[in-house]
Amino acid sequence: MRIALFATCIGDSMFPQAPEATVTILERLGHEVVFPEGQVCCGQMHANTGYFKKAEPLIRNHVKTFEPVLDGEWDAVVVPSGSCAGATRHEQALVAEHVGDAKLAKRSKEVAAKTYELSELLVDVLGVTDVGAYFPHRVTYHPTCHSLRIAKVGDRPYQLLNAVEGIDLAPLPDAEVCCGFGGTFAMKNHETSTAMLADKVTNVMSTHAEVLCMGDYSCLMHVGGGLSRINSGVKIMHLAEILASTKDKPFVGNVSYAPTPEEAMVR
Repeated sequence: MRIALFATCIGDSMFPQAPEATVTILERLGHEVVFPEGQVCCGQMHANTGYFKKAEPLIRNHVKTFEPVLDGEWDAVVVPSGSCAGATRHEQALVAEHVGDAKLAKRSKEVAAKTYELSELLVDVLGVTDVGAYFPHRVTYHPTCHSLRIAKVGDRPYQLLNAVEGIDLAPLPDAEVCCGFGGTFAMKNHETSTAMLADKVTNVMSTHAEVLCMGDYSCLMHVGGGLSRINSGVKIMHLAEILASTKDKPFVGNVSYAPTPEEAMVR
């Protein structure tokens, strides 16, 4: 297959190891991955905060950038983020309809129908759960809210992780409870967010996992920050990073904590 990669804002600017790992996995499986250079934000942040008019041009650009998938130039679009996959699938058409652009709403739905979160693409479209990964570490997985409730990826990430050779997958207590990030929620309601984060960190620590895994680096950044502040030693890794690792080529793009802006500039 020929697959277009939507890297997402946070993947492009802060955690490029997630889209890089996505490419590694798909190419290892024999597929061609292309990167449409016109991609920018999908408009999720604006839509979530109620700025529909400001989201419209971003949605229009996203649809224009990825609509070649409708003409057969690509077979699918992959997103290493349940949050952004959910946004393209549900929020874009809602915003377009709200601002009165029925044509954009229709086109966005058509592009969304060909857009898949990474675990969906692997399990449902490519029909694989064993991607040839090797990761001999104790891992716990948190299903982020948008991946679980909006993108509805279900147990696909667990299917993929359970097929990884050498992995010790530890159940996370209260796994389906929000970590407290929620984008601007973490800033506007920081006290509530911090309390939710504390509960999530406690549950992660109770698993004695070496690595906390998620399908969204936004929530990984949030929980990773909490884990780093108590010097937990727990690494954070995107699902794609674990799936990209093999015996011959361990994927080394992971970070053990969320970097400060100063650290990110140095790197």
